[in-house]
Amino acid sequence: MGEREMEERKQSRYVKLTKDQAPLEDITPGELNQPIEVPQLDVRKCPECRQPLPESYAPPADEPWMTGIFGCAEDRESCLTGLFCPCVLFGHNVERLREDTPWTRPCICHAICIEGGISLAIATVTATSIFPAIDPGTVCLIVEGLLFTWWMCGIHTGQVRQSLQKKYHLKNSPCNACCVHCCLHWCALCQEHREIKGRLSDNMFSEMTVVNPPPIQEMKSTDDKEIPETSSPNNNEHTDLEIQAV
Repeated sequence: MGEREMEERKQSRYVKLTKDQAPLEDITPGELNQPIEVPQLDVRKCPECRQPLPESYAPPADEPWMTGIFGCAEDRESCLTGLFCPCVLFGHNVERLREDTPWTRPCICHAICIEGGISLAIATVTATSIFPAIDPGTVCLIVEGLLFTWWMCGIHTGQVRQSLQKKYHLKNSPCNACCVHCCLHWCALCQEHREIKGRLSDNMFSEMTVVNPPPIQEMKSTDDKEIPETSSPNNNEHTDLEIQAV
């Protein structure tokens, strides 16, 4: 009986195919390599850390800015700094937003690209008015280069504004971050400085949990219970132990 069972198992495991047998179904190329959908793996993930999110998770809504784009006069210090030294204000904004970046590096880049470009544009216009013999094609080429540099600087400073919006969940106001810096660069720098300053001050003066220490506990030896209250002071030579909370 044991040999017959082994033969039946072998026959059930293996199937002999002959040349005359036709396939039962027509299989198209690549049909067996299709991905399998697993519902347990089809979950929402965080776009930054790629960790799965719970079903009850709701993304935070976009919050409005604390001040408007034209509220430069609300903070006189940042207004004057952004008007006369915008590179310094931009450097401090980047330093507060990215703690691992010193303010001098973005300040120098801003001074070379924007302040340097503005100075070159003024020098070009002045030289064209004083020396009319300058080739117009050269002036046009310089102006095109300055416009391209301004556009690239608007994209770079707009990325810093986008990182600020992403950190504090701020909405685009009044429009896209890059467009804001291309059109209202100085106002955008002052608004970002006021926003970072206000957010940091709110975190610094947030409410703190005050924990009061427990009261002082006194422990006495068991001899006090045996000695009556009318005993003489000479017999009360035992010491009291006090435990204070550190």
